[in-house]
Amino acid sequence: MSDSALIIQLIVRKGLVSKEQLRILEEGSERVDPNGLFEELVKKGFVERKTVYRLLADEFAMRFVDFTELDLPKDPDDYLQETIARQFRVFPLEFVDGSLLIAIANPLEVESLDGLSHLIKTPIEPVLADGRQIEEAINTRYDRNSLGASEIDEEKSEDVSVQVRDETLDVEQDGPDESDAPIIRLVQVIIAEAIRRRASDIHLEPLDTRFRVRFRIDGELQEMASPPPKRLQLPVISRIKVMGRLSIAEKRLPQDGRIQVRVEGIDYDLRVSSLPTAYGESIVMRILDKTGLMKGLPELGFFSDDQDTFERLVTLPDGILLVTGPTGSGKTTTLYSCLNYVNKPDRKIITVEDPIEYQMPGINQVPVRKRIGMTFAAALKAMLRQAPNIIMVGEIRDRETAEIAINASLTGHMVLSTLHTNDAPSAVTRLVDIGVKPYLVATSLRASMAQRLVRRICPDCKQPHEPTRRELLAIGLERESIRDARFMRGAGCPKCHNQGVKGRFGIFEIFEINEEIEKLIYTGGTAAQMRSIAKELGMRTMREDGVRKVLAGQTSIEEVLSVTVDEPTLV
Repeated sequence: MSDSALIIQLIVRKGLVSKEQLRILEEGSERVDPNGLFEELVKKGFVERKTVYRLLADEFAMRFVDFTELDLPKDPDDYLQETIARQFRVFPLEFVDGSLLIAIANPLEVESLDGLSHLIKTPIEPVLADGRQIEEAINTRYDRNSLGASEIDEEKSEDVSVQVRDETLDVEQDGPDESDAPIIRLVQVIIAEAIRRRASDIHLEPLDTRFRVRFRIDGELQEMASPPPKRLQLPVISRIKVMGRLSIAEKRLPQDGRIQVRVEGIDYDLRVSSLPTAYGESIVMRILDKTGLMKGLPELGFFSDDQDTFERLVTLPDGILLVTGPTGSGKTTTLYSCLNYVNKPDRKIITVEDPIEYQMPGINQVPVRKRIGMTFAAALKAMLRQAPNIIMVGEIRDRETAEIAINASLTGHMVLSTLHTNDAPSAVTRLVDIGVKPYLVATSLRASMAQRLVRRICPDCKQPHEPTRRELLAIGLERESIRDARFMRGAGCPKCHNQGVKGRFGIFEIFEINEEIEKLIYTGGTAAQMRSIAKELGMRTMREDGVRKVLAGQTSIEEVLSVTVDEPTLV
């Protein structure tokens, strides 16, 4: 039963209006649904909204709240996501003794709130409120943070309009149609929610019977609470392809594009990738936050000693500095932070990337275009004639690129790049494996740094935690040796969506090349031998760096164990 039908039933039973009056009103009203009758009763002055809802609250022994007498939360998304609020038609008010106070309009829906409580992993205390006030609060309080799509897409939108007719897509050239508005708004809500939840990627995945939307938050995929229905799969994907300037007619081949949006006054780039699958095109949007460029080295997770070492390395006049790790370990963010650190008016910096992820002021950035022969190697050759001080190569993938980068470093340039290896010493053997002469590696490589990302304990709900003996032994610690340690764990709060973690930072392994290691490279030494010597000379492994950040209360033992091993697999 709807809340309006329940209200009409209550009004008649309480004698506020007679059945005969209701019948006459119903016959004279164009709107015969219960909601129309209730509004007509209010309009004619037969009943007052507040009086009726108070009666309803008394009837079901609930507390009644009037939104006009409350200070509603300015950021309700901190308590409850917009999509969930709309789905359950509720509005979050505040936390009281560990329970979330939620306003509902229909007392009969109290039991259905068990599902909501399970969904958000938080106890719920419902109170009754005017359904109109709840709806208005959802629209105004959440929409104040609504997404404004970039003007860069408007020209394209005027050329191509997408209409949904019986789950078929009609592409017209007559300009945008009003029927596009709900789809446009839906896409904006998906992007806005992902950004508000600090997601790094948005995954739209067509499945057999449903259309799944997932956000990658702090490295883990989480499903959107209320994804679009399967019937909206085609128009949603087409809208995103239009925004990303992809061909909506091509559904058989992968495509790449870029979208620019502004959310709450901040500009974001979305790198769009489409991939044909059995049930439709899968879309992944990588969210590139331009404010991330301004991160200093301490914000990446460096302790002061490692930061001093790294700052010294990136300001060397020549040589190669490599950042290593698997995909998604934050290598690109580290490189851009380096560029931001060394970007001075007296230095010329050129980068070659595939693709350009962030556009940085004051730096010459060259995109790779393989189709026309603009490869990493070709771009590097041309860049050297531009007399740069610092060169950044997005990734060293082959022998030709590696040799040109090394030659650049030997002729007075500082070269920054990335390499896919499991640990820092393995960068040497990887370069040799792809065909670079060992003596060139020994004379050009200044250092390599391996890194992984771990989740940071939420600062708003962190609390002391006593690890078990098994946990301590897993990371090589004895309880007697860590009396001053500050072990922490997140309890879960609205700020971190009850996850207990918020954001990620790096753990690092810095491998510097000295004379002893140079000789070992010349003689064909293995990565294990180099690692052993480096540790004797004071190199801290990623596991060890992670452990000291656990002891400082920044992350958890589980996080460090999940991304590091005692003895790395050598590549």
